[in-house]
Amino acid sequence: MGQGLGFGQCKKISEKDIDHAWEDVLVPLGQRSYHIYIGPGVLLETPKYLKGLGSFQGPFIITDTTVEEYVGHDLLNVLKQEGFEQATMLSFPAGEQSKNMDTVVDLARRLLKHGCDRGGLLLALGGGVTGDICGFLASIYMRGIDFVQLPTTLLAQVDSSVGGKTGVDLPEGKNLLGTFAQPKMVLADIGVLCTLPAEEIRNGIAEIVKYGMIKDKELFERLETDWWDVINLEPQLTAYLVKRSCEIKAEVVSKDEREGGYRRILNFGHTIGHAVEAASDYTVSHGAAVAMGMVAVSRISVERGLLAKEDLERLIALLERFELPVRIPESISVEAILENIKRDKKVKAGKVNFVLAKGIGDTIITDDVTNEEIVRALEA
Repeated sequence: MGQGLGFGQCKKISEKDIDHAWEDVLVPLGQRSYHIYIGPGVLLETPKYLKGLGSFQGPFIITDTTVEEYVGHDLLNVLKQEGFEQATMLSFPAGEQSKNMDTVVDLARRLLKHGCDRGGLLLALGGGVTGDICGFLASIYMRGIDFVQLPTTLLAQVDSSVGGKTGVDLPEGKNLLGTFAQPKMVLADIGVLCTLPAEEIRNGIAEIVKYGMIKDKELFERLETDWWDVINLEPQLTAYLVKRSCEIKAEVVSKDEREGGYRRILNFGHTIGHAVEAASDYTVSHGAAVAMGMVAVSRISVERGLLAKEDLERLIALLERFELPVRIPESISVEAILENIKRDKKVKAGKVNFVLAKGIGDTIITDDVTNEEIVRALEA
């Protein structure tokens, strides 16, 4: 990105930053309501928050081999030092390729060996893959046990750790097996984001751009004006971006917890994005695929007269500012993308729901997008 710090090169967090960068968001779901605690150093406070949940067995940290080395052992030590002597950590190979039923079954059997019963508590420590696997495992293990989300990537903190969607992949597509299961709480430590590679930061930024496009024009404009502080993870701005993203998702989820209709606006850019991921055999990252998908559906929106061309250009310029791709790679065929769209889990009666843009901060859901429109958008 030229001069300066660049992606993930966080500025040093001061005491003032810590004082002003703590946030709390409530996800209002009646008896299933829970809090999202956001700030630098939140993970160190995990024992305090867990003690507020009452009695449970464990806890059992579920993480991948990468996060295990970076954060896992430290968290395990903190838990044991604060009275959770029975805390245990179970890891699986890092990467999307582990997001399958074989991993879930293996973890379940290992939980049994450690004596985990219906009073067990799982801690999902990691990114979106870990959150999905752990949440799904918790929802089916002994017909359901409690879990807490401890997201360590920007993508997980702003999106996948919130809302209760869990799932694993099949060879035919992403998240085709899954459940809705809400965590007991979410602890989002923005301090750990400094350990992430640039691509992981971009993955999260793509989702934040999505929230601006679907619900908050001011958020979109903040990304345009403060883009340099965004990529450098300025603490107070990062806390604000995570909080605002979570607020938007919490509002949507509270109105439509199980994606009966309104919640589908969260899929802006994702229908095509998931198809791109699958067609690339998951060599294209989620954030990159979503960025391509957002541009594609925005092109369809412009073609239909819903979105001003100037707004499409602003979206493209913003994504390019964050070094996110706005075109489909030549190595991925349009035919492969169309084939994967047909397998999308949101297909109903042969029709696919698409979220189109009516302007920055406004969307519409429709099921009448044609293959011809998709092809034109992808080839543009």
